[in-house]
Amino acid sequence: MDEPITLPDPTHPPRPAPGCDVCAALDEQRAEYERAKDIRRATVCEVEIRNHPHAKKRREGQS
Repeated sequence: MDEPITLPDPTHPPRPAPGCDVCAALDEQRAEYERAKDIRRATVCEVEIRNHPHAKKRREGQS
């Protein structure tokens, strides 16, 4: 049997990756859209934050 699927909690926006300027900017836009009650655009920002690629740190000695 497959593992259960875990979906993000739609009531809590995703956290921007620490140190990522792109995620931080998207989070600011998301908050502005929420204040303006533009939930559609706020949701688009949330999806972009969740899907924004971040390089995984390589372990020392690996290529």
